[in-house]
Amino acid sequence: MKSRKLLIRLLVLIFSIFVLNYLAMGFHWYSSIWYFDMSMHFLGGLWLGLVSIYLFSFKDFSFKSIFKIFFIVLFLGIGWEIFEILIDKFITQNSFDFLDTMSDLFFDVFGGLFAVWYFTKQIMPIEEDIV
Repeated sequence: MKSRKLLIRLLVLIFSIFVLNYLAMGFHWYSSIWYFDMSMHFLGGLWLGLVSIYLFSFKDFSFKSIFKIFFIVLFLGIGWEIFEILIDKFITQNSFDFLDTMSDLFFDVFGGLFAVWYFTKQIMPIEEDIV
């Protein structure tokens, strides 16, 4: 695997997520653009999926490796949702929204599975052409 190319993409993606979140907080996009939260969860899942691929160095993609990435992203997404629920309950005192939580987890996992597709279609072929 071309770990340098993947690392560069990971750094660009996390920087983009940081900038988007910073702008969203300043311009209140989370409350004014109803789908913005969904796109951020998708990007977060994409980043987590690519980080999983980078850290665990999956050489070939079998169902087992896709399953591992799915559960890594799902586990971390659930952890993030627990964090959001605790912040909402104790700091902002917002009520729990089950539909929002399920939507967030769906887009986290969808982003992670998209990371698998992106890696197999865009990054692995680059490596195979060079070798």
